[in-house]
Amino acid sequence: MATFQDIQLLRINYLRGPSVWTYRPILEVWLDLQELEDYPSNLIPGFNERLTAWLPDLVEHTCGIGERGGFLQRLHGGTWCGHVLEHIIIELLNLSGMPAEFGQTRETSRHGVYRMVFRCPEEAVARVALAQGHQLIMAAINDRPFDLKAAVQAIKTAIDDRYLGPSTGCIVDAAAERRIPHIRLNDGNLVQLGYGAAQRRIWTAESDQTSAIAEGIAQDKDFTKRLLASCGVPVPEGQVVASAEEAWAVAQDIGLPVTVKPSDGNHARGVTLELSREADIKAAFALAEPEGSEVIVERFIEGIEHRLLVVGGKVVAACRGETVSVTGNGRSTLRELVEVENQDPRRGVEQEYPLSPIDVHAPAVQLELKRQDVTPDSVIDQGRSILLQRNGNMAIDCTDEVHPDVAYHAQLAARIVGLDIAGMDMILKDISQPMKAQGGAILEVNAGPGLLMHLMPTSGAPRPVGMAIADHLFPRTEGAGRPGRIPIVGIAGTQGNAFIARLVGWLLQLSGRLTGVASSEGMVLANRRTQTSSAAHWAGAHRLLTNRLAEAAVIQTTARSILDEGLAYDRCLVGVVTDMEGFEQLADHDITEIGQMRRVLRTQIDVVLADGAGVLNADIEPVADLAELCDGEVLLYSTAADHPRIAAHRAASRTEGAGGEGRAVFVRGGQVILATGASERTLGTLGALSLAGGQRPDTSALLAAVATAWALDITPDLIAAGIKTFEYSV
Repeated sequence: MATFQDIQLLRINYLRGPSVWTYRPILEVWLDLQELEDYPSNLIPGFNERLTAWLPDLVEHTCGIGERGGFLQRLHGGTWCGHVLEHIIIELLNLSGMPAEFGQTRETSRHGVYRMVFRCPEEAVARVALAQGHQLIMAAINDRPFDLKAAVQAIKTAIDDRYLGPSTGCIVDAAAERRIPHIRLNDGNLVQLGYGAAQRRIWTAESDQTSAIAEGIAQDKDFTKRLLASCGVPVPEGQVVASAEEAWAVAQDIGLPVTVKPSDGNHARGVTLELSREADIKAAFALAEPEGSEVIVERFIEGIEHRLLVVGGKVVAACRGETVSVTGNGRSTLRELVEVENQDPRRGVEQEYPLSPIDVHAPAVQLELKRQDVTPDSVIDQGRSILLQRNGNMAIDCTDEVHPDVAYHAQLAARIVGLDIAGMDMILKDISQPMKAQGGAILEVNAGPGLLMHLMPTSGAPRPVGMAIADHLFPRTEGAGRPGRIPIVGIAGTQGNAFIARLVGWLLQLSGRLTGVASSEGMVLANRRTQTSSAAHWAGAHRLLTNRLAEAAVIQTTARSILDEGLAYDRCLVGVVTDMEGFEQLADHDITEIGQMRRVLRTQIDVVLADGAGVLNADIEPVADLAELCDGEVLLYSTAADHPRIAAHRAASRTEGAGGEGRAVFVRGGQVILATGASERTLGTLGALSLAGGQRPDTSALLAAVATAWALDITPDLIAAGIKTFEYSV
């Protein structure tokens, strides 16, 4: 059998936002099939059989045929290896628990060279999936062994390293459901929801509303208890101790049994419950001491551990804990029994597992075993139950059982500490009964509580805690508009676009919004230039959208930026396209004629919001043709009043029953006219609409800026006054 050379990966681009391919982030790969261009899948001996043996779920890929098994039909009928690689990568991502859902492969003008893309929200994960998919396809082509399990694990590891944790992820997903955009601000879990001045920030289950003082209080468990007790919230009696001997002495004063725990630990680390013997209490002190700055001994409260999640002053979820134990069979050692328990599919080291594996060598487990006079190597008698963990195993949802009195005390505790999002650790015999009557107590108030227990309980219904936090950050109030969004104007093309961006930014500023502008002439914020080098690219727009001062943003983009990086925003209020020029500089993207520019520049119009507007140059027919792609209103501008596209646009709403009369901006007899259907208003003469100092702008660029400002509902009087006061210099 002939051996084929590897498919060459010529170029890899990660497109972070809307692009010529899709609205979401994708990895774009330029492939050179080399000699494989002459060998579709049905001409490579044994290839299809090896591939489907490794990846049997390829049968679920519908491909362009639109039915189950569609891709296999293409495979057996003969399809090219770039297309096959696309499906291999998608399937590897599926097997890794991160469905890709989208992929495309298109040939270029070069023989054997293709562009292949697939959707993936993290670049590092996408690159690992590409590398593993590339190895797999070459192994299948050349009949070499391939370790599929290792490949999937490599992708899973990348996902675990790079993806948002479950707490942050569920909030981001909830925000996305409400069409609130997000920007990841670091490699961890710091995420911005929304743009500019409308943004909120989260870090796991903490928000920019989470008080640093409140978080500091919550970390000091002894002080938190004293603060709660002073306000009438039941808490267990306790005291900070400095030594094991003092721990034993305080335990006797409080009354046995007791709990020993660190004063500022978390995730139940270093906590030991129901201690009565001196040796156990001293051992528990040694366990707690490394986990916090101090150690607390407190009265043990009989009952079951519960965790209540309070968001914005309301209980939104509750879980009940369970102890972990194993039962002997008279033959197996404790270690062997634990190994069986760890096979529970709910247990795993990755963050998506609700329960962690049990480590018989963990200090807390060792202490429990010592209290029961067994070791990991002890053979456990038939029917004997060995307790391994008493706490930290929140697993059973009980939200619907919470008594109003229990909810009241949880909400009161969060308010006393000052946390907007809090996890309440409570001891209760029955969560459906009043708290004080059953002798219940609040053990801890936790800032930044984990949410996984509520998202993936081992029993009971998952709770929409991410949406509760998203609604807390962006309340659903009447007339709230678009939560998390500021007015964004996107401008694409080459003709006077920097001038248009800066003039529109100035007009927005005059209308009362602190406005940022990112253009090829630099960055401007509140009419103050903060950068002189070009900002007409993804990074420039990104900096503007993360700036909390920006109440509106005007962003110039280029065809190259769309092809290289994608747009930095998911949607815009106004999208402007001035022309289709510039294809001569895009040969490296296989764009060699002006007709191909439509596919690139339509991206700017594709992202216009339904209540927004597209502003298009009617003097250039391919630009005006983009109107059919706009989800919002369309405004046309032209230097000629009698332009047939202008006339048709003004008449269309009257004859076709559109939602409003067509608006247009044009020049007639040296005057700039704003037209809505049949009605017209004169903005001023071209001579009168000169800039400060008498500078006459390019007419087409001026009309584009006027139309854009009008689309933003800036009044004509303010537009005219703003033009005359705009001081423009490069």
